[in-house]
Amino acid sequence: QVQLVESGGGLVQAGGSLRLSCAASGRTFSSYHMGWFRQAPGQGREFVAAISRSGDNTYYADALNSQFTISSERAKNRVYLQMNSLKPEGTAVYYCAADAFRIGDRTRSYDYWGQGSKVTVAS
Repeated sequence: QVQLVESGGGLVQAGGSLRLSCAASGRTFSSYHMGWFRQAPGQGREFVAAISRSGDNTYYADALNSQFTISSERAKNRVYLQMNSLKPEGTAVYYCAADAFRIGDRTRSYDYWGQGSKVTVAS
């Protein structure tokens, strides 16, 4: 029903910034809460940030060293993740996800997932 495609990943120096983008297609984009997760090699998928379907409410993980800001442009079916002060621990594949029910931090709550965008933070 919903297809998600992430972009904007790449190589960045420690302390630098990167902006990820998620483009959605299919059913009405505004029907879903959106989230960002990340997964490092050998690690579980970790919650990063989420934004309500209206774009008015945001929710962030409290254990991250980096500074993140999630935002959306609903009319363009896009969600963004601005990552500042990136550290090597931020190296991971970052995933965009859509949740039809709630804004939250649990992987199982999300209904649709993108294929991920790889971010490498060089030390």
